[in-house]
Amino acid sequence: MSIAPDDAQRETHYLYRTMRDFVSSMDDTLPGKFEITKEGIVHDMMSPGGPHEVTAARVSRRLERVMPDELLAHTGTPDVEHEPEGIMRHPDVTVIPWADLDVEGSIDPRSVIAAVEVVSRSNPDNDWVGKTRDYALLGIPIYVIFDPRTGSGAVLSDIHGTPSGPRYATRKEFVYGEDVTIGEWTIPTTDLPRYADA
Repeated sequence: MSIAPDDAQRETHYLYRTMRDFVSSMDDTLPGKFEITKEGIVHDMMSPGGPHEVTAARVSRRLERVMPDELLAHTGTPDVEHEPEGIMRHPDVTVIPWADLDVEGSIDPRSVIAAVEVVSRSNPDNDWVGKTRDYALLGIPIYVIFDPRTGSGAVLSDIHGTPSGPRYATRKEFVYGEDVTIGEWTIPTTDLPRYADA
């Protein structure tokens, strides 16, 4: 017996809502950050601190100095969510128009200009692999990764279709100390901290 497409959609929707409800119930109970991907729930056990938070704050501030006033390099909540894809992510920095931030609930990924992640010490594959896949699926045009483990990063752009789904076609790597261009804006990467054990 085969499952009709409508039944599969309902099952996917139910599974996603179940994971979403679980994540909502755990947010203030367990340390760390919860996100939902195609593979299930990602739990970054360690609460970000030190170099991770300083990097996100410096990148946000540097972007806001060069962007027009109607844009924000946002470091807070809410999440970026696309229920039909079954994805809920929380970028460390979200470049978004102020008007599109003024919503109840999650941010629509179609309003996000760029997502910036600072690689987690405890789960680097989440940023380098999982979010690279998910941000392309969500249609976020630019994804930027800063990695305090290596003092390097990458700017991913130009989403194109592949047999495996949407993927970023262009990857421009940088090392800390170089200027990095994110969309129309260029910022320095000097003085970005590294993890102590790097």
